[in-house]
Formats: sequence, structure tokens, C-alpha cells
Amino acid sequence: MVLSVALFSQELDCKIQVMSQQIQGTNKQIFRTLQNELFEFMNNHNWTDNIFGSEERIDCNIMINITEEISVDEFKGTMQVQARRPVYYSSYNSVLINYQDNNIQFRYVEFEALQYNETSNNTTLVSLLAYYAYIIIGLDYDSYGIEGGTPWFQKAESIVSRSQNTPEKGWKAFESLKNRYWLTENLLNDRYSGIRQCYYMYHRLGLDVMYDKVSEGRAQIAQGLELLQGVHRDKPGSFLMQIFFDAKADELVNIFSESFSDEQERVTLILNEVDPANSSKYNKIKNQGTAQGTQSGASTGTPGGTLNRPVGGTQNPGGIKY
Repeated sequence: MVLSVALFSQELDCKIQVMSQQIQGTNKQIFRTLQNELFEFMNNHNWTDNIFGSEERIDCNIMINITEEISVDEFKGTMQVQARRPVYYSSYNSVLINYQDNNIQFRYVEFEALQYNETSNNTTLVSLLAYYAYIIIGLDYDSYGIEGGTPWFQKAESIVSRSQNTPEKGWKAFESLKNRYWLTENLLNDRYSGIRQCYYMYHRLGLDVMYDKVSEGRAQIAQGLELLQGVHRDKPGSFLMQIFFDAKADELVNIFSESFSDEQERVTLILNEVDPANSSKYNKIKNQGTAQGTQSGASTGTPGGTLNRPVGGTQNPGGIKY
């Protein structure tokens, strides 16, 4: 009972899965121990100074797929990171991030304590977990206030900076244009601020009001997409834009399939321009009609999004209380 109460004060409700099917002839118990240790680390660490009630914790999943055993205590694999946030007056949860990091490599000794220190170097495994914890928290805060996640993205950036001398991939600018370095760079680069503003308009001014103002909420989402269009025309092909659409492409089809024809036409043109990889999905918007029901986030039910994030930045000018 004491443990469950303590968990409620933490920020994350993180499910952990460690898969090792590709590793043969080794002691599988180490991976079960690792899964338990990761769960305790992600859910018990205080990532912010804010108090979260049990219903306010951020719903997220991390799945690690071990694909190679380099030595008895060193492994390679992938990490799938997912997070969702609830929509006001709805049982619906909207995906914030759904990203697979294909370059994870770390050492782990069974029963080794996982401890994070903000001001010094940590093990690669701890750095990976802390990095994505801050990314998840930052995106959640961005969805409640304009650029409200900046402090947490700065913490993720600090982890990147402290990891520049590590041999593992994913932390350095020259290795790839789409890795941990570039994700924090995009998030904190003013040239991509329109994407972060879109996160706020999409969720707080859009989905969260659609329980009784469907057209108004959808119009706010459409305006947010115009911000993405501006970023795309200035800096096409950004990593952060890909992160956004990996999470939102299917949901956007559901939302605007219920719109009127003029808005559908305008939104489809924008989406095909800024995210051509998903054009086949977006071209279905005008063909699906209103068959999607309440999947756009306008469904009623128990209040799922009455959270109270102490966010920074400009608040909702419409005075919506949360």
C-alpha cells in the first residue's frame, strides 16, 4: 500500500516491455530483471518538481527489443516510445509520440541499480530512459500550454550534451539527421516553433473543446496545420515534423472525414504538401464521410482530460478552464 501511494506522486504511468526472442542460448532471467528494474526506474523517479495525482500521470509505453548480445553485459536493439494524453470530456486518448529508436546500445549487469544524476554522466541505459522521459513530459506540457515543455526539452538536451563522448550511436549530429540529437535540436530551435504551437492548438484548443464545439475545435486544428505548412516551406523534411505525423496521421483522417467539403479540401492540400509520405491516407478524407462516429475526439463520457499542468507560455486566450 505504501508503494502504490508513492507512485501516485510521480509523473509517468509507464508500461515497460523487454523482448529478447532474437537472443538464443542465454539466461533469459536477466531480461526479466531488466524489465522490472526499468519499470521501477521510470515510474518511481521524480522527473519534475510538480505533483501529479494518480489520474494525471502521463500514459506511456516503452518497448525494448534486444536484437544482439555483444557480450554478457552489453546489448543492441530498438526502443519503441509511445505516449498519449486524454481528451477533455471523453474516454479517448490522443497519441503524442509514437517513435522507434533503432540505435540503442547499452550495458546492463543484472540487479545493477539504475540511478539518474542531472548534473553528471550516467550509464547509457539510464541516459536513454531519462532522455525519453523528458521528451514525453515535454510533449505533454506542450499540449497544455504554448511551448510549455521547454524546461523538459532543455533537460533532454543536457543529456545529449553529456553523451557526446560516448561510443554509442544516436547522440551526435553527424551520425544522422534523425536521431536524439536532432530531436532536441528541432524542439528548441525557433524555426520549428510552429510545430510546437500546433501541438497546443491541436490538443488544447482543438480536441479538448470538441465535446460540445466540434466545428470550432476542428477549425483550430486546421489553423494549427497551417503553422506546420509555414515551417515546412521554411525548413522541409524536419525530424520533428515526422514525429508529429507518425503520431497524428490516422487521427487527422478521422477528424477531417467529418468536416465540410471546403475544409476537407483545404486540409487535404496542406497535409499532402507537408506530409507526402501519407498522401494515400489523406486522400481518403473526402471519401469516408461521417462514418467515423466519435473517433475524432468529440465523444462524450467521463472527463478524461481535466488535468492541471502548471505550464509556461501563453495560455488559451479563450479562457477555457482546466
